[in-house]
Amino acid sequence: MSLSKYESKVCAINADVHTVYSVLSDLQNLNRVRDLIPQDKVKELEISSDAVRMKVDGLGQKICIRIVDRKEDDTIKFGAENIPADMNFWIQLKQVAPRDTRVKLTLHAEIPMMFRMMIGSKLQKGIDDAAQMLSQFPYEQWSQYNNI
Repeated sequence: MSLSKYESKVCAINADVHTVYSVLSDLQNLNRVRDLIPQDKVKELEISSDAVRMKVDGLGQKICIRIVDRKEDDTIKFGAENIPADMNFWIQLKQVAPRDTRVKLTLHAEIPMMFRMMIGSKLQKGIDDAAQMLSQFPYEQWSQYNNI
């Protein structure tokens, strides 16, 4: 196996970095988009401030995505448990002007070479799509009502 690195495109968010960080660093905010998660593929979804546990179709066991480190207004690092490969990813934030924050996602995963050729482009598309989705959240509205 070899370490594969995937980086998203940098996307712009129309909010201050602190507002974006406060929303993204509390995973309970995923409850706001729970209806968008395909229920035929994700079951037994449990969300806390620091972790998301779920049973994903095809994996057969409950996995966990957990925040392992936070650097305020800068980085949120995640680890994964009970998945077939070692992986971690992080969200990087940078404010470039008032109400102009940039976001980039990075994924590191130990993937066998044969599988990397089959799924590498899908992982890249997935991480680009995730960054684009994060850029569309109504951060200022959500941060005003941070108790769900």
